[in-house]
Parts: sequence; C-alpha cells; structure tokens
Amino acid sequence: MSRISRLLPIAGLLLATAATPTAYADGLDMSHGEAVKLFWKNEEIYDRNAQTVTLTGGARAVRGDVTVDADTLIGHLRKKTAPDGQPTPPPANGQNGEADPMGGSLELYRIEARGNVHIYNQTDQGWGDHAVYDMDQAVMVMTGKHLKLTTPQDVLTARDVMEYHSKTRMSVGRGDATVTTNDGKQVKADVLVSFSAPDSPAPADQPQAASTDGNPLGGGSSKLDRAYGWGHVVLRTQTQTATGDRGVYVFATQIARLIGHVHVTQGQNQNNGSQAIVNMKTGIATMLPGSDSPIQGLVVPNEANSSQAPK
Repeated sequence: MSRISRLLPIAGLLLATAATPTAYADGLDMSHGEAVKLFWKNEEIYDRNAQTVTLTGGARAVRGDVTVDADTLIGHLRKKTAPDGQPTPPPANGQNGEADPMGGSLELYRIEARGNVHIYNQTDQGWGDHAVYDMDQAVMVMTGKHLKLTTPQDVLTARDVMEYHSKTRMSVGRGDATVTTNDGKQVKADVLVSFSAPDSPAPADQPQAASTDGNPLGGGSSKLDRAYGWGHVVLRTQTQTATGDRGVYVFATQIARLIGHVHVTQGQNQNNGSQAIVNMKTGIATMLPGSDSPIQGLVVPNEANSSQAPK
C-alpha cells in the first residue's frame, strides 16, 4: 500500500482497539491483541455524523497476523466507555496535539470491507465481495460470489453467506455449502455448520506453549471437529455417495449419521431407508430401521461381492 494512516483530527482513533471480550483466539480473529493498522491508496473520508472513516482505492486493515484487503474499507467508530460504563471525558484542547472532534475518545468496533475482499493470516484465508467484521463479537460475515474459506486441512465454500464465529470456533455456510477435505471427502448441505477442535494441550513432559491471548492466530489453524448439515445433505467419497435430510459428520472418526430419506449408493448398488451410519474411511454404510419407511435395497450382481457395499 502506498500510504500509511496518519494522525488526523481523529487523533489515531483508527488504531484504537475495541473492548476485548473473553474469547478463543483462533483462525481469522481480529478481536484480540494490538492496535488495528490501516493503509489505503486514494481518499480517506471522515463522516462525523455517521461516525465512520472510509478508505478508498484499495485498502488494508492489519491486526497482529490477520489482514483484510478490499477495494474499500469502512471503519465504524464509537465513543469509548470507561470501566464504570460512563463515556470517557474529552481531552483538553491542545492535549496530544488536538481535541477529539467527537468530544471523547473513540474506538474502532466494526470493519466493513467492500469489493474483492480477502481476509487471511499465515494459515487460513477467506474470499468474498463484501464482509463485515464485528470486533466485539469476533464474528465475520461474508457475502457475494465464489465465497470460500480455506485452511491447511479443508476448504469451505457457499453460495449465499459465509460466517466465522471465533468465540465458538464455528464456521457457517448458507446455500449449497460444501466442506472438502484434503483427502477428497466432501460434506454438502443447504446449511452447513462446522466446529473446529480446541487446540490440544502439550504433553506433561513438554513445555507449554506461550499464551495466545492477544494473538489473532491463537497458535495457528485448528482442525475441524464436526459438521452439521440441514437440507439436501450429501456425503461423498471416491467410491460412495450418501444423501439425507440432515446429518452430522465427525472428522476424527470419519463417521457420519444421516437421518430422513436416506439413500446410499456405490456404483449401481443402492440402499434406501430412514437412517444410516456411514463410515467414510472404510466405505461401509449401515442402514438403520426407522418409522418413516422400511429399508430397501438394489444390489447389482456383478457388484454384490464388493466389501465396500452398503449393508
């Protein structure tokens, strides 16, 4: 970027931190740590009434190891409150060079990115056309075309909306949402909610890692623990496809449970029923009885001896 943010009449308020909640510092999280640094190429527009600062022509926000790039960045400001909940008093004229134009200290509590949005750290990356990051809640919401969130282990895509909730380590994809793992397994649904596993503690005979408080990375990217799907759930491996109305998939065991209008196909073999347990590691699907409909199956003779066939 060609220009770094200056101490303007808002007296460095763009670099102030919002009140930091107690939260997991993980993934693409800007709610922890040091000041937010802003860079931009063209104009900087301060709107006193709207309490916003708009950076145009290609802009960047950096906090710790998390960076947000976009065509335009809008910083939303508010008066900073004292520990007792009261607004902080305005500085005297001339203090620190200038008086605060809003009559009190300000803080940056929300960042809005528009156009060619790219948010990333050393391991995780997200793309969209529009994004809003709430620093109090540690929540990022992205919309637009070709929404994508990548980690070293998997890729999450969605058609309509993608959300990242740092406090609960939760990623949400809405509209044809898909998680694809590095080994080719795929979980797809109308709405897909995935949770990352907490960082594993170090063994007793090894020194503990440094605290991640204040570090947006929280020690790096964490692996997905489980995913819940609602509506047109599809599980795919290289040899098998299973569908249902809703389901849950545990990444460590690679076992999924599907409920409602379940269909499991492998080659020309097909089993239908109300519920199924699908082991995506072995390729074995176990159909379970239910009240909706009896288990039904179609077995093609030349594939009937496959050890991977549903049962």
